[in-house]
Amino acid sequence: MNAPTTVRLNDADNVLVAIEPIASGTGVAEGLVTSARIPRGHKIASAPIEAGAPVRKFGQIIGFAKEAIAPGAWVHEHNVEVHEFARDYTLGEVKPVEPAAAPATFMGFRRANGQVGTRNYIAILSSVNCAATVARQIALRAERSGLLDGFPNVDGIVPLTHGTGCGMAADGEGYELLERTLWGAACNPNVAGVLFIGLGCEVLQIARMTARYGLKDDPRFHWMTIQDSGGTPATIEAGLAALREILPRADAARREPLPASHLILALQCGGSDAYSGLTANPALGEAADILVRHGGTAILSETPEIYGAEHLLVHRAASRRVADDLLARIDWWRDYLARTGGQMNNNPSPGNKAGGLTTILEKSLGAVAKGGTTPLTAVYRYAEPVTERGFVFMDTPGYDPVSVTGQVAGGANILCFTTGRGSAFGCKPVPSIKLATNSDLYRRMETDMDIDCGDILSGTTIAQKGEEIFRHLLDVASGARTKSERLGYGDNEFVPWQVGAVM
Repeated sequence: MNAPTTVRLNDADNVLVAIEPIASGTGVAEGLVTSARIPRGHKIASAPIEAGAPVRKFGQIIGFAKEAIAPGAWVHEHNVEVHEFARDYTLGEVKPVEPAAAPATFMGFRRANGQVGTRNYIAILSSVNCAATVARQIALRAERSGLLDGFPNVDGIVPLTHGTGCGMAADGEGYELLERTLWGAACNPNVAGVLFIGLGCEVLQIARMTARYGLKDDPRFHWMTIQDSGGTPATIEAGLAALREILPRADAARREPLPASHLILALQCGGSDAYSGLTANPALGEAADILVRHGGTAILSETPEIYGAEHLLVHRAASRRVADDLLARIDWWRDYLARTGGQMNNNPSPGNKAGGLTTILEKSLGAVAKGGTTPLTAVYRYAEPVTERGFVFMDTPGYDPVSVTGQVAGGANILCFTTGRGSAFGCKPVPSIKLATNSDLYRRMETDMDIDCGDILSGTTIAQKGEEIFRHLLDVASGARTKSERLGYGDNEFVPWQVGAVM
């Protein structure tokens, strides 16, 4: 009988990864015998690890031994802990990106301002939670009345509502962040027309926002408040009338061949497991590299999920300023967590741990693989407009809906989302492509997963899977519907990051 499959990821590692469940007392690679049951995706000590010594995976530190760990032992949260340690923040050699020989194209919507969309939605945004019901009622009435029937080039009307907008300071970080997020969502390339609905007396005033961003007479934008419109029924009727004005203009858009350089790809992972860093994430990183070579943009985010791996991004920074911008965001998070009583290692969820991820350091090392290998050209705050081409970083929380909301507000027009446990996610107005890290998940949730990356464990190369993902990106950007779109996901995943006191 063959020994159970394990893998060593780097010569410097002192752990192996179990590709399948292994019973206690089983002989595995390198002459090891397991001293406990090892769940699939979990780690086995491949050498003695002294108490306090680093535990290494991917050739990097993922934690420190709480106690002496013998070869063959199960290595997980019961015997591994996290604490601060020195990391090398020197810049590496940045090599120019070699452009693709034959630029790829997709069928997209060209906007008057030069942006390019992969979808053609009308968005109804609420400025405050008090207006959320009216915003949703307008969208529901429009759908039930058949208002869209005569406009086949419009993908839908999506209400983007949220739980804040009042009970907050009228200036400062929290206010600016919410305002930037709402405005960014309204200006996303996949949005052809916008209706803003407010209550009227809230802290976040629509008129103040439109003045700040210099909105003049733009036929794509309409806004109203419930109080000025005369109440709920009157506002719903006024909103439907506004949609009748917006729809013909939105429907006039047509898909045309456009270069892949117009794609702005949001990179996400959720419900991660130990396979995330072995299969889907590096394959997505390969696809991101291909996109960058075609002149496009890839946005890595989730700052708490690069902690412990940020030095790898610093090595790739295009300049000292870019590196310092990234480290400044890490410092902000340290201060933020100190003030709120949290810690970085609170991040791995029970599902992450069950899937074999022991610490935030291990999770982060797998997560950064989504970013590929090209130079880091810029660092953005949450929901800031992404203007640099290439591989960039946006500071967001690790919570997927909040993180994606920031990326979409920054201008992302397509999303790839890797998952090992089975995250169910979509994010209108941007299509979400789901990548399964293992074939068991893909088979179990095939209705939700777009691509199976588990075949990397059985012979498919990272390069081959990356090319498959990139080609699928072009198809989806051209209008092919993702699994999450077919299932109707995306109406409830607009979740702006709420920072600051609720008053």
